[in-house]
Amino acid sequence: MKKLGLLFLLISFTTFAQKHNYNTKRGYVAEGYDVVSYFDNKAEKGNKSFSTTYDDVKFKFSSKENLETFIREPKKYVPAYGGYCAYAIGLKGEKVSIDPETFEIREGKLYLFYNSWGINTLKLWQEEGAEDLKEKADKNWLKINNED
Repeated sequence: MKKLGLLFLLISFTTFAQKHNYNTKRGYVAEGYDVVSYFDNKAEKGNKSFSTTYDDVKFKFSSKENLETFIREPKKYVPAYGGYCAYAIGLKGEKVSIDPETFEIREGKLYLFYNSWGINTLKLWQEEGAEDLKEKADKNWLKINNED
């Protein structure tokens, strides 16, 4: 019985940690923007009528077609670093909110960025060396996931 309780606790903690590493401001990944539309170089707001849950977090889409596209291959469309600002993860290993209209597709992966109060971190990401920052962000994201 103790083993069963310990297993339940471990599963619960793991599930919580996974949820914790997604930026779900406004209740959805990418603040409710359609993660599939980014791959058409568009930042489109999602519609509650076209939503789904993946990895215990919610996603919204602008159309039934985009929802179906996501369902077929969700890992392709989930934003890097759980949808937190890629620049902040790379620079300091910090989880920072994003402007869902500031994004980049790099090597088939979606990266989201903070853009407010005169600070556009996508521009900084590009100017300061996206490849180096991405490499740092990948390492920092592993650390963040191991800490939670």
